[in-house]
Amino acid sequence: MLIEFLTVLFVIAAFFLALFVLIQQGKGDMGMGALSGSTQMLFGGSGGQTFFEKATWVLGLIFMFGALGLSVLKSRQIRKSRLDSFTTAPQAPTNTKATQQESAPTKDVATESTQAPAA
Repeated sequence: MLIEFLTVLFVIAAFFLALFVLIQQGKGDMGMGALSGSTQMLFGGSGGQTFFEKATWVLGLIFMFGALGLSVLKSRQIRKSRLDSFTTAPQAPTNTKATQQESAPTKDVATESTQAPAA
């Protein structure tokens, strides 16, 4: 139940991360401005981060740690289910005829034939 809930939150965070990356305004020529004559800097001319940039960083961190956390939780769940299947092996059904025959006393034919008849 917990893993399914966290997976839904992870998918929502991934959706918003992709949306915020696509909404952001382009930064120009990525620092190649000195070669082409533009004065725009690599990380923007304003120097400050906008709301979308900060939200992208936060959602990126949530995405990375969410992926790591979900993989750890899922691997623990798989490991636990494998251990449970080994410790609780299904027992074979008991055959009532076989147990009744084993509990019934049997005659030892070899000892009866070697005994001398009483005269």
